[in-house]
Amino acid sequence: MKKIIYTLILTLVVVSGLVFANREIKKETNIKPSPKPITAAESKAALKKWEATPDGIFFKKWEASPAGVKVDAAAAKISKSVKDFTNMEGVVTSLSLPPGSRLGLGVMVKIKGDDYIVSFGPDVNKEFEQLHTLKVNDIIIIKSHGVSKAPKYAYPIVAGDYVERGGKILYKRVPRKGGC
Repeated sequence: MKKIIYTLILTLVVVSGLVFANREIKKETNIKPSPKPITAAESKAALKKWEATPDGIFFKKWEASPAGVKVDAAAAKISKSVKDFTNMEGVVTSLSLPPGSRLGLGVMVKIKGDDYIVSFGPDVNKEFEQLHTLKVNDIIIIKSHGVSKAPKYAYPIVAGDYVERGGKILYKRVPRKGGC
């Protein structure tokens, strides 16, 4: 009788050991390797592929049109300030964005003689509360990490990362946790 009990216990120990060993192997295989960053050649190839699509063709035509050239010239005017993340002085010209825009909260601002859309993103929480105090003709200081353009808009779109009025910070974008 003792031999049967020892045999059953030994069998139980071996089987449970195999089950736990197999479980840990499965855990290790579920970890996905991080994707390697794309190279410059891969990026250029993807851009060429996109330019051949109907959206890409439409964008290239718009970029060559007078409206696209105007937007591109205005974006080039502030590109150094955007690249260096330096202060740009602007005057608020409108508290609303062009009709049909889907940029979230934003204002129209005149910087260096040209009009720009300063976009902050969706107005879903209280982080934009101070921006609602802006008025037309307010002089503000803007810092941005990016400027973009789209055929839908007749103005360059400046990402509003920092806004100051009269020495008081109205908005400062908080960097996302975990990288970009």
